[in-house]
Amino acid sequence: MSCPNLLLSNPRKHATLRLSKVSGHTTELLEIQSDKPTFHVLFIPGNPGVVSFYKDFLESLYELLGGSASVTAIGHISHTEKNWEHGKLFSLQDQIDHKVDFIKQELQNNELPIVLVGHSIGSYISHEILRFLEKVTYLIGLYPFLMLNPLSKQQSNIQNVAESSILSALLSFSVASLGLLPQCTLRFILSKSLGSSWSDTAIDAACSHLLQYHTIRNMLYMALMEFRKVQ
Repeated sequence: MSCPNLLLSNPRKHATLRLSKVSGHTTELLEIQSDKPTFHVLFIPGNPGVVSFYKDFLESLYELLGGSASVTAIGHISHTEKNWEHGKLFSLQDQIDHKVDFIKQELQNNELPIVLVGHSIGSYISHEILRFLEKVTYLIGLYPFLMLNPLSKQQSNIQNVAESSILSALLSFSVASLGLLPQCTLRFILSKSLGSSWSDTAIDAACSHLLQYHTIRNMLYMALMEFRKVQ
C-alpha cells in the first residue's frame, strides 16, 4: 500500500517548452527546474535538433537523477515549428556558436556546474563547447557522431542529396507537402511508416516540426556541414 501512495505523492515532473532569444535567434528550450539542484544538465540534440523529440527522455533523466539536477534541452536554430529565420540556412559552426552563446547568456552566472549530454552530432557540438568554456565540467556522448563511416550507404545517400541544392529543395518541398494533410491522417501515416518504436510524443514532434520546409532544408544543410567537418 505504501508504494502506490508514494507514487501519488511524487508525480512525475514534466518538461516545459520555453522560447528564448539567443544571439537574436528564437530558440526552443525544454526544461525541468529542480527545487534543490546540485548541477545543471544541458542536453544538445542531434540532427534534427528538435527538442520535442526528447521530452520523454528528459523527464526520465530528471527522474533518474532524483531531482538533484535541473535539466535543459536547447534546440538548433531553425529546427523549429515556425519559420522565425525566414528560410536562412545555418551551418554546424553556427549551431556550435549558438550553444556557447546560450550558456554565456543564461548559465554562465549560475553557480551550478554544467554537465553536457550530447546525442549524435550533439556530442561533437558538446565537445567543441567543452574546449571553450571552463564552466562545463563533464561531457557524456550518446551514440556520438564523430567520424564518417565510408561503408555506410545511408550516409552516402544523405550526403549526395545535401550536396545538391536542387535535390535538397525538392526533398524539402515533398516532405513539407505532407504537412498539408489533415492531422489525423498525418499521424496515422507516420505511426504506420515509422513503427511502434516511435512514441506518441515523437509522432507529435514529427508532425509539428519535421514536416516544415525550413526545418528539412536546415537539416540537410547541417548534415552537409557535418560530413565536411568530421572528415
